[in-house]
Amino acid sequence: MSVTRQLNQEYEEENMSSSTQTTMNIPNYEDVLIAHERIKPYIHKTPVLTSRFLNELTGAELFFKCENLQKAAAFKVRGACNAVFGLTDEEAKVGVATHSSGNHALSLSYAAGQRGIPVTVVMPRTAPQAKKDAVIGYGGIIVECEPSTSSREAVFSDVVALSGADFVHPYNDPRVIAGQATCSKELVSQVQNLDTVVAPIGGGGMISGTCLTLSNIAPEIKIYAAEPLNADDAARSFKAGHIIADDAPDTIADGLKVPLKDLTWHFVKNHVTDILTATEDEIVAAMKLIWMRMKIVIEPSSAVPLAIILKNPDVFKGKRIGVIITGGNVDLDKLPWMNK
Repeated sequence: MSVTRQLNQEYEEENMSSSTQTTMNIPNYEDVLIAHERIKPYIHKTPVLTSRFLNELTGAELFFKCENLQKAAAFKVRGACNAVFGLTDEEAKVGVATHSSGNHALSLSYAAGQRGIPVTVVMPRTAPQAKKDAVIGYGGIIVECEPSTSSREAVFSDVVALSGADFVHPYNDPRVIAGQATCSKELVSQVQNLDTVVAPIGGGGMISGTCLTLSNIAPEIKIYAAEPLNADDAARSFKAGHIIADDAPDTIADGLKVPLKDLTWHFVKNHVTDILTATEDEIVAAMKLIWMRMKIVIEPSSAVPLAIILKNPDVFKGKRIGVIITGGNVDLDKLPWMNK
């Protein structure tokens, strides 16, 4: 049996079990409001930038919500802070732990450092060195694993068994989703009359947060998810109507390699309009455009939304589009166009 098929079978069994035995803890908009007040002292209200050149190129009005300028250079600091600062003092004593390809790891390390509690993160050995350095800089302890979902979850189980730390899942956690939802809450207060919001999708934390906010306060706004073609299990899941999980996809968008889980799938299947994909070359081209024209540093995962907008003018032309730039952590010595 292939790893992908085995994972799919495990997801089906897990989802059947959860539906028959327990009810998912689905965050609501009140949780978002509480999260926003809780995390405000520890995050930036990030700016929204525009580019006349990119508007002309796409035939749309693009409004870039720049989470690359967030604390830890990633939107994930929102969910991490909500989880960490929502712990009781007794719960916080044992610290927190997670597995992550990078941005959640460094965001959780930042949040834990702000609260003064220990943090351990399991990271793929192939994660960008800039992200590993940031985790260490914030005081996190790294345990490396192989670059696959099965490896990171197996190694992580051993870590938690030894430490007893509170597990803050990178995306399939109601505390994390409520925190990520504060990003689109800010966006709709900064830009009026949006038609569409586009964000990257991997495990679905940011998209789920976007769905949570917009379905409550701006249900007229359509939500599109952007995914690398080389890691398109969310797009295939969306079409199939159930979770399809790839174990170790190969894409330069390192933050988008993980599969959907039951909680994020709930939001995706109920609120996302469509999931569109971009090739590796299209992602690199979009990333270069943003670097050159907007003069900001973004990572490959953050370029996927612009890539799908450029690729699908029939969908996006003439629209007012919120584009969520999710992060800006890159290895400057290994930029994707250096080998082109």
